[in-house]
Amino acid sequence: MTVRSLMTRITLITCLCVAVCSEKGKSESSLKDEELKFFESKIRPVLVEQCYRCHSSEEKIKGGLSIDSREGIRHGGDSGPAVVPGDLRGSLLWTAINWAEEDYEMPPKKRLPASIVADFKEWIEMGAPDPRVAEKAIVKTQINIEEGKKFWSFKKPLKKEPPTVSDQKWPASDIDHFVLAKLDSNGLKPAMDAKPETLLRRIYFDLIGLPPSPKEIKAYATAWKKDPKNAYRLEVNKLLASERFGERWGRHWLDIARFAESTGKDINMTFPHAWRYRDYVIDSINADKPYDEFITEQIAGDLLPIKNDADWQENLIATGFLAIGPKNLNERDPRQFALDLADEQIDTTTQAILGLTVSCARCHDHKFDPIPTTDYYSLAGIFLNTKTYFGTVNVIQNRRGTNLLELPIADKEPIDPLGTNGISIIKNRLGDSEQRFNELTRQAREDRSAGRSSNAQQQAQRLRSQISQMRARLNSVDEDGISLTRAMGVQDREKFIQSVVLIRGELDKPAQKVDRGFPQVLCNEPVKLSLNTSGRREFAEWLVSKENPLTARVMVNRVWGHLFGNSIVTSQNNFGTTGQAPSHPDLLDHLAVKFMEGKWSVKSLIRDLVLTRSYRMSSNFNHAAFVKDPENFLQWRHSPKKIDAEALRDSMLIVSGRLDTKRPIGSDIAWDGDNRVGGFRRPRGGNDRDRPNNYRSAYLPAARDNLPESLALFDPADPNIVTGKREETNVPDQALYLMNNAFVIEQAEAMALRVYKSAETNRNRISRAFAIAFARPATNEEIDNALAYLSNFIIRAGTDSQNRQKIERLALNTFCQSLLISAEFRYLN
Repeated sequence: MTVRSLMTRITLITCLCVAVCSEKGKSESSLKDEELKFFESKIRPVLVEQCYRCHSSEEKIKGGLSIDSREGIRHGGDSGPAVVPGDLRGSLLWTAINWAEEDYEMPPKKRLPASIVADFKEWIEMGAPDPRVAEKAIVKTQINIEEGKKFWSFKKPLKKEPPTVSDQKWPASDIDHFVLAKLDSNGLKPAMDAKPETLLRRIYFDLIGLPPSPKEIKAYATAWKKDPKNAYRLEVNKLLASERFGERWGRHWLDIARFAESTGKDINMTFPHAWRYRDYVIDSINADKPYDEFITEQIAGDLLPIKNDADWQENLIATGFLAIGPKNLNERDPRQFALDLADEQIDTTTQAILGLTVSCARCHDHKFDPIPTTDYYSLAGIFLNTKTYFGTVNVIQNRRGTNLLELPIADKEPIDPLGTNGISIIKNRLGDSEQRFNELTRQAREDRSAGRSSNAQQQAQRLRSQISQMRARLNSVDEDGISLTRAMGVQDREKFIQSVVLIRGELDKPAQKVDRGFPQVLCNEPVKLSLNTSGRREFAEWLVSKENPLTARVMVNRVWGHLFGNSIVTSQNNFGTTGQAPSHPDLLDHLAVKFMEGKWSVKSLIRDLVLTRSYRMSSNFNHAAFVKDPENFLQWRHSPKKIDAEALRDSMLIVSGRLDTKRPIGSDIAWDGDNRVGGFRRPRGGNDRDRPNNYRSAYLPAARDNLPESLALFDPADPNIVTGKREETNVPDQALYLMNNAFVIEQAEAMALRVYKSAETNRNRISRAFAIAFARPATNEEIDNALAYLSNFIIRAGTDSQNRQKIERLALNTFCQSLLISAEFRYLN
């Protein structure tokens, strides 16, 4: 079915039916005459005269507080309910009109007379009778869900039999049958097999993100001569078992999970505990944790049964998936912040796991997919009943900081400890600061009452931020100054609420309440969730159910894309009607079913794919095939690939002999503590944050909008969104970096020293350099050209014999740098 025909059949129009409910008259009639008279004569006139200017829908709404309706005044604004019937202490309006707290003094310029304050006291104590009932609205849809289920991706995948092909000898697996059959139907032939050294370099980068060493190249060549098939299979198994595999493929998932160590947006506060989620992902990939368990832990790990503290700790850390997204910390309205947070979690979860853009239904029915607005708010109810713990210190402009989750098992090496001496110093500073804050607050109130201008209030606000930071620092350690073990994550709220549909997504335009649930187009039968849970565990289990038509398809499509260059569905995050149709639909379903039957093992899936004849094809160009299929969607050859930012940096470190494969403890951002990105940092051995850190790039600091230069220039994943396939650019800034950056020059110098010491002659040194950089032997022509370059460099330098060795080394340095910045070093064939 085409997108056009589907859109014709499904009318994606939201019908807004506004009806004045009988509840209005009912509410008025239920009020006693004296209560109604009291409100109309004593309360409403004061609200209109003193409050509506700043807190009504007719004028403007400050602080998220609208008091021109009963619902608005009881719901409250940024700080909570303005009026709680019968409860003076819980009513912020009562606090404000008494000027009992500095932050709540209303009206702001002049206190109300005592008689009016007494009227409000009597009104709240009598139950705050209020006849002002807003009109109710109901959002309806005309989307035909059953018709929408006919689209290919919303149908359950079925395992297909391998098709017949023209050349029965060519396929090495069932997968090859599907690829060759598609080529046959388009009159194309597959490319020849790749050379052994080319294939070796390919699987090393694809599986562990690093080039093979000369020793590994030699051992593989020897094994290949004896038994090519077995040599290749053993090499694949070795790489899958390597710890480097988890660092490579964990990074792929971190792209999808929009991993970062800061909030981003205007404030951009750090997440010093995000590294735990990063390490959880890498460890899970290395352990080949079944993908269904991997997903369930990240969505609802805190709700799963456990055997011990280690399970509990791992599950809590896993839920960091929902906590590490970007956040607008200076949002004034807590309700708006909660809605935006839930929306970001919905958008990430549905794109990452289902390949759907469900968040497009927040303001109206989805324009293209059969997802009504009511389905969006049913799903939002799950996340609105989930409390997200992401930390950050509440300072000026950061209004939305939270606690963190306490973990049961202490770190073997505490990160950023304070010590007893540090505790004493901060406590002394805190005491002095609190005393000064009280003095400034008192001065500011006196100046305001006397009508005097003063900056005492501004000083107090700045001091309040410093006090918050000191308290947070003290709360981050135990009594001995040892850092507490904490993590980002989520847990269910204590009291569950029903989600309310918002007209056009606007907070002040509520419609009907909806039960928590899942997108109907993906459900075989109606979902009924208990009102006593958030529904998050049920949602996680539904995501990985074998009845779900999308989860397995989306994952195998992502894995295929990383290995082959082109995904079967090129729009990796959009399997909806506006996404691209699959190039090999039967193959996609075959892989999805096999993935589930294979207990959701990602390593088994990858092994099956890299052992295919299709993967082992060369990348040789064929003009006739290119004319028919320029993008290589049909897989007539192996698509050449540019190695990504992390692999490029790691490769430079490994050929220089400087790569530290040991995992660092925490991260640079963790050791710097709670802070604003770009704020004060402890000295760490150099201005360039890359230089002292020779560990793998997966462990580099990952602050939003402030990535290390070695990654930022080379098309890294955008940590603000779900990234399935990274962009590939070739721009001048990249070339300038490779030619001039100190990091690149240092690795070239280290590589030159390495090859200089490895051989006695320049000819042998050049051969060694080619083997290290390109994982292949140099040709005689390449060696001759390189020798000529070294000779000409020395001649042009025109130096005497005393400096000849220095010039020879410099020539070798520049030669090695030319290898590191070459296209062959940066691309895979």
